[in-house]
Amino acid sequence: MSKSREEIWDEWRDLVNMAPQELEDWLETDESKSVGANEDDGESTGHESGRRIVKIKRTNKEDLTDDQWDHMGKVVGYINRHGAQVPDDPKGTDWEYSLKNWGHDPFAENGVAT
Repeated sequence: MSKSREEIWDEWRDLVNMAPQELEDWLETDESKSVGANEDDGESTGHESGRRIVKIKRTNKEDLTDDQWDHMGKVVGYINRHGAQVPDDPKGTDWEYSLKNWGHDPFAENGVAT
């Protein structure tokens, strides 16, 4: 059963805890570019997702497109799955960097890791 848009919206607001400018700045770092599976153009799936997340976060809820809603659902699913796989000593790992590419800083005040 798929989630409703309201369920996606609520989870999105809880999980995507990086501000647009913070995420844009992160995406410019070597750490951000060092993780994830690369697509044909060399950009990882997560990195491309981060750019899409910035645009979504700067869009009013009522103006979101079906494609943006679909991506928000994908982001929520990824953060839930990947965030549950906390490695030993997670700070500074590919796990952390990948989550940040998807807009979730696990070490932010409202993150998942301790």
